[in-house]
Amino acid sequence: MGYVANARDPNWPSAHSLLTTAPVAHRAHVALMGLATFSTSVTPRSTLSTPEAVRRALERFSTWSYSDHIDLSEEVALIDYGDLPEPDNETVQQRLRAIFDSLDASVELRVVLGGDNAVTWHALSALAASDMSQWGLITLDAHLDLRDGVSNGSPVRQLLEAGLPGANVVQVGLADFSNSAFYAQRAHDAGITVISRDEMRSLSLEDVVDRALAIAGAGGRKVYVDIDMDAGDRSVVPGCPASAPGGLSADEMRRFVRRVASDARVAALDVTEIDVERDSSDQRTVRLAALLVLEALAGVWRRRV
Repeated sequence: MGYVANARDPNWPSAHSLLTTAPVAHRAHVALMGLATFSTSVTPRSTLSTPEAVRRALERFSTWSYSDHIDLSEEVALIDYGDLPEPDNETVQQRLRAIFDSLDASVELRVVLGGDNAVTWHALSALAASDMSQWGLITLDAHLDLRDGVSNGSPVRQLLEAGLPGANVVQVGLADFSNSAFYAQRAHDAGITVISRDEMRSLSLEDVVDRALAIAGAGGRKVYVDIDMDAGDRSVVPGCPASAPGGLSADEMRRFVRRVASDARVAALDVTEIDVERDSSDQRTVRLAALLVLEALAGVWRRRV
């Protein structure tokens, strides 16, 4: 099945229309950028641009939020900074920092589209500069990402070694048979709070997010949120190399993102671990990623009400 464009309807504005190159008066502002990292991935992947595919998938959605009864086109502008070239180059953090420093002061949230999970290491390092102590981290991920070495399986360990306080790291959605006792002990020793997938489902999703925010954002810290798409069930994210059966539903991921983005302490959010070449013919993984971007925008709007 190939890509089928939506019929044009002036009364059904496409979410792609939210993309702009500059701030828009009287709207909340969210910055969008692509960082399609791939070279250190544990699982070999294609070099196709996931960020570009996600932007295009915005055409599949409208700007109207039924649950909030708002039209995002009247409330939020998504300022697009494009894809960062050579995303695995050794200068990537320096170049990212320059972009972050140049953002208009009105930007409330930075959304970074991966790429593999190396994005989390690069983006948070660029935002924190030399002081990780003032940040907290929430991950929605099937994996701990505490491996040795430098890969998409190591960003949390790298951030801890750079000074991110383990006491302000919360890892949500950890899956059975996707981690190891060695790395679980490493998380425990670092003081990381782990909310497993089973524990997550024994509580309300809102309570899980609020608990994570209280820990990661303690002391007025800014919070970075990593949405690793392989937290989702393989049926909804076939384009994620490490996704497995039994994962989160698309709706659980959608609600998680809207809730977490509604908190003003959340300064940045990434969406990672999609290989466009592996996605299903109906583009369900990329479409879910695009929907999560819209949920983040709706969350930013909720900060104001």
